[in-house]
Amino acid sequence: MITQGKKLLAVVLTLALLGGPVQGARAAVTAGDGQADASTPPRLSYSDGEVSFWRPGAQDWAPAQINTPLAPGDELYTGDRSNLELQVGSRAFVRASGDTQLGLVNQDPDFLQLKVTSGLVSVDLRSLDSGTTVEVDTPQAALTIERPGYYSVDVSQDRTSFIARRGGRAIVTPAGGQAVALAASEEIVLDGSPTPTVRSYVAPELDTWDRWNYTRTDHILDALSARYVPPGVYGLDALDQYGSWREVPTYGPIWVPQAVAADWVPYSTGRWIADPLFGWTWVDTAPWGWAPYHYGRWVFVDGYWAWAPGPMVRRAVYAPALVVFFGGPSVRVAIGSPFVSWVALSWGEPVVPWWGRAGFVGRPWWGGWGGPRFVNNIVVNQTTVVNVNTINVYRNVSVHNAVVAVSQEHFGRRAVHEARMAQVDVKRLEPVRGQLRVTPAASSFVAASGAARRPPESTLARSVVATRPHPARQNTPRGEKSVSTAPAVGPSAPAASTPAPRIVPAPKRIQAAPVPSRPAFGTSPVERPRRAEPPSPETTQPANREPGRGAQPAQPAEKQAERRERQAERRPEATPPAPREPGRGAQSSQPPERQAPAPAQPAPQQRSLGRPTVPAPAPAPAPAPAPAQQRVEPAAPSPRPLPGEPANRLYPGRTENKTKNKTENKTENKTENKTDNKTENKTENKTSPR
Repeated sequence: MITQGKKLLAVVLTLALLGGPVQGARAAVTAGDGQADASTPPRLSYSDGEVSFWRPGAQDWAPAQINTPLAPGDELYTGDRSNLELQVGSRAFVRASGDTQLGLVNQDPDFLQLKVTSGLVSVDLRSLDSGTTVEVDTPQAALTIERPGYYSVDVSQDRTSFIARRGGRAIVTPAGGQAVALAASEEIVLDGSPTPTVRSYVAPELDTWDRWNYTRTDHILDALSARYVPPGVYGLDALDQYGSWREVPTYGPIWVPQAVAADWVPYSTGRWIADPLFGWTWVDTAPWGWAPYHYGRWVFVDGYWAWAPGPMVRRAVYAPALVVFFGGPSVRVAIGSPFVSWVALSWGEPVVPWWGRAGFVGRPWWGGWGGPRFVNNIVVNQTTVVNVNTINVYRNVSVHNAVVAVSQEHFGRRAVHEARMAQVDVKRLEPVRGQLRVTPAASSFVAASGAARRPPESTLARSVVATRPHPARQNTPRGEKSVSTAPAVGPSAPAASTPAPRIVPAPKRIQAAPVPSRPAFGTSPVERPRRAEPPSPETTQPANREPGRGAQPAQPAEKQAERRERQAERRPEATPPAPREPGRGAQSSQPPERQAPAPAQPAPQQRSLGRPTVPAPAPAPAPAPAPAQQRVEPAAPSPRPLPGEPANRLYPGRTENKTKNKTENKTENKTENKTDNKTENKTENKTSPR
């Protein structure tokens, strides 16, 4: 009888899902139902030192916050000896050194437009989709890039330099001049204004800044998490450093964050910001807080919160957040409502967009999700038509403390952890099905609070050369209604005044255009030395050679293996040192199990063309260690086991694993033999007559 009742209830719920002829509230959950802008926004993935951020609509410059998705019109500025990194593609990065102003001008699916008015910027493109163009606008010329490579742009007051490496080729279009080709391993220098002179030189040797760029990109692209996450997702290297991958039967691979508070829940350590393209967007403060908040779903397994990316799909699809907002009889999300609440979506649940074009807002959406689809805890087919008004069950609501709420006046204006309410009556919550009608304030356009360094006014006032006009800035998020009470920028408005660019003809595509003219070779008394031969596989480090001299002979592989084995026998417990930042002292080593995650985040020496270089101050001597106190610490409680089984398992037949096991066995045998000998000697001494 009970079984028949459950079946009847399931049939009734299914009919309810299929019913409801409410116009604009039904959605065929097909794979082709996409959002207005399918491009992934550039992400501020790293900052070191003083990095400032400004977005149209903000009161003033604010400290930059990692994981901020950028929109056209956003500006960034690095102070002295500071650095930042933007991830603009799955294998593409833009990095800025100190005293650099960098802006995002435009982003289309096949066109990315940046501007640099001062400082040093590197564009590291390990791959570039066919038909995609990257343009870097500077005060003296526009750089048009259509193929992968490593490019450097150095802008000073009266001089601009462009360098192409690693097979990169581009076109430089100066103001009032003819476009010229930038060949691989070449540097083009422009002097003077308004019509600069153009000269060509061989690319200089890699300096500290370039080597840091190379190393950091290699580190990011070698992420183990790429095994579990669809292509196109940013921030995978941070998942390697700050969590563990596990395998559970229900969800497959899941990622469990480490070092979070006991009462931590998703979407509670960050801030909502107003984005002109995606509306209200979540920015998390955790170093790993990109992928788990814009892709996949959050599940609660064996007392742990875990991020489940779901089965692999061909291409990941970005979302500003994957939550459901709530209202209700006493919890209405509207102007003047008491508070705003939300919870992370669970396995297979749809997001009801509050952003995007008309016809997309307010309809159930599973964009980029490759797993099963759940509505009210019932599996639905991909072709099922779902009435959004019938979706009222969300699994994570039942998890203790999972629903996050802040007062209406603090939403989008303060960090959530500062304004979160202690208790929420989850029984009275009603899902919001459409736009989140909360008007942004001036503080809603930045992800951090506090004072920040402003660029010099002379830098802000510099015009750039571009092949396209800069689009008009939009303060109201797309999909939201414009209101007359839009936040005004204060008395110093605008905080970043941008003059109109000088438009030059866009060069023809490299594949179809004739070979552009080469600039005249510049004269110089300095010649770059010949490069050394690449190291052989047997050598651990490339040999340092002087020009004209042969390389030092490498040791045979057998001898090197014997030497490494002897070192392993002497130091079986040794671990490689933690990576150090160039120019900084070595960090004190920690036991492997307690060592903090150490991504490649050095502070490289800055390179400047035509600007004086300030030497780095000498590091202060380390203070003498305090004498250890003889105190008995209480035994730490044993940690709870993580859910499922480890996912990052190595093949046991690899040579390095066999060598490690062999070394460990030798060490154990030596220890046992040494112990046995000591025991035998003691026994003999004790039994022998005196």
